[in-house]
Amino acid sequence: MNKKPIFLVLTHFLVAVTAVVLTVAVVFFSNGTLMGSNKLQQLENLILNNYVDGADQKELEDAAAQAMIETLGDRWSYYMTAEEYEAQMEQNNNAYVGIGVTISGQDTENGMLIIAVAEGGPAEKAGLLPGDLIIAADGQSIVGKTTGEVQGLIKGKEGTTVQITYLRNGVESTVAVTRAMVKTPVAKAKMLPGNIGLVTIVNFNANCAKETKAAVQKLLDEGAQKLIFDVRNNPGGRVTELVSVLDYLLPEGALFRSKDNKGRESVENSDAACLEMPMAVLVNGNSYSAAEFFAAALQEYEWATVVGEKTVGKGNYQVTYKLQDGSAVGLSIGKYYTPQGKHLEGVGIMPDVVVPVDDKTAAAIYAGTLDPEEDPQIQSAIKALTE
Repeated sequence: MNKKPIFLVLTHFLVAVTAVVLTVAVVFFSNGTLMGSNKLQQLENLILNNYVDGADQKELEDAAAQAMIETLGDRWSYYMTAEEYEAQMEQNNNAYVGIGVTISGQDTENGMLIIAVAEGGPAEKAGLLPGDLIIAADGQSIVGKTTGEVQGLIKGKEGTTVQITYLRNGVESTVAVTRAMVKTPVAKAKMLPGNIGLVTIVNFNANCAKETKAAVQKLLDEGAQKLIFDVRNNPGGRVTELVSVLDYLLPEGALFRSKDNKGRESVENSDAACLEMPMAVLVNGNSYSAAEFFAAALQEYEWATVVGEKTVGKGNYQVTYKLQDGSAVGLSIGKYYTPQGKHLEGVGIMPDVVVPVDDKTAAAIYAGTLDPEEDPQIQSAIKALTE
């Protein structure tokens, strides 16, 4: 019997077994505590080092973070990628670098409809108008893209230029728009018939109190004898801005209460100075957080008539924690209460005068294109004030 072939077969077998053992050893060694201090790190390293088709580390970590927050079951806590966090900071400061347009994502199959153009902003200077349909940015079609994707194409560094291609009355045009810092007006004043002043508060972020007080004073100087505050579609904002506005309007007493995750309570109070005149507040199902507590305080003091639709009911407050890679988490850490101690979570504010509107009217109110004379909620507020 020839021993050489047997020897070769055994040699090859031992080499194969050794290779398998080494491979298994590497996998199991890589699975051990040396790869990470906890389960998530170990799993991430396992995928990154061994998954056959490869994986993107940033996508893995974003997905894991998102899943952890969703597991809490709290509809107000949220995870933001680094890009989303940067966008939120711009929103909170009511200032951003861009071209100064508000676009609608309702009809992405044809492009993005411009529903508002910032006064004095780059887009206005370039000749863009509400109603124009943006179809491309720097030659890249935006048809079918999400609002976030389109914003990513349009935004850029201050002083740089973007070529915007748009349709107006079916005619295609392209215009160069130079990106610049655009400030978002927070409070707008408008005099209505009957010496009634309308103050629209967009949000309660940076500059809200300053601009709201200025808007009220402007209307008073023009002879306003009654006021309507519009906080429909207002997403809320900073407590400090809310309290400053309420202190300006309301008499001495509690304005706002809160309790943190340790059970510690705090109360914000108003001084005796106030603004005494007939008032109404407009709210709807998109009035959130600070907007709700604004209406609630005026309602509980019997300082204003609340008109519109039931609000969403957001009573938990969040603190934003920035993570190492630039992403962030908005985590609910406490609860807010009205001056009388009511928690609005899941309850919201019920208007004194309920005025529902259809979807078409609601969309026009959101876009700011509905004339006050055609706005049933504004007209109901006027009626409430005059009666």
